Amino acid sequence: MPRVGTESFYRHALARYGDNAEGVHWRSADSQRVRFEVLRDLLPDDLSGIDLVDVGCGLGDLYQFLSARGEAPRRYIGLDAVQAMVERARVRTGCPILHCDVLSDPLPEADWYLASGTLALLTPDETRAFIERCLGHVSTGLVFNLLKGRHQSTTFNYQMPDVIEAWANEIGVAVRIVDGYLSGDFSAALTHRDG
Repeated sequence: MPRVGTESFYRHALARYGDNAEGVHWRSADSQRVRFEVLRDLLPDDLSGIDLVDVGCGLGDLYQFLSARGEAPRRYIGLDAVQAMVERARVRTGCPILHCDVLSDPLPEADWYLASGTLALLTPDETRAFIERCLGHVSTGLVFNLLKGRHQSTTFNYQMPDVIEAWANEIGVAVRIVDGYLSGDFSAALTHRDG
């Protein structure tokens, strides 16, 4: 179980800030864009031939970011655990958006999964389970970001890159870490060695 109720955490932010980056708990639209750019760079150069699942898609901002750059994937599916986000993302993207708990619900198959901010409320054990479940539904890989630190927060999930590298080695997948683009944040790409 996440440390805080995901539904209420995001529903209150949406009510307070509206349909924008702050409404999905990003510090700003700029920090959201920087994270999207880093995650985009961890994906293949050409997205036009891939199926991409955006886990914790929120309002569908990643899809809009990619589309504005002329880089929409062949097929985009959003997943979110918050019904209000699902409804808004369907309208904003015109894509399939599923109401889904990634830790327990059936998941779609895809080439890549991407998670931006999705792991922020999970425990370390849930984070590892999330990574393993997503990797079980992709032909190639998973890219995600995490808050960086060794803090023991009662709300947020902090991890260190070396922990993710160790998990990747245990699972048997290749790992690439990108760090230093924002204070307190890092991104990772975990890929099947035959992918």
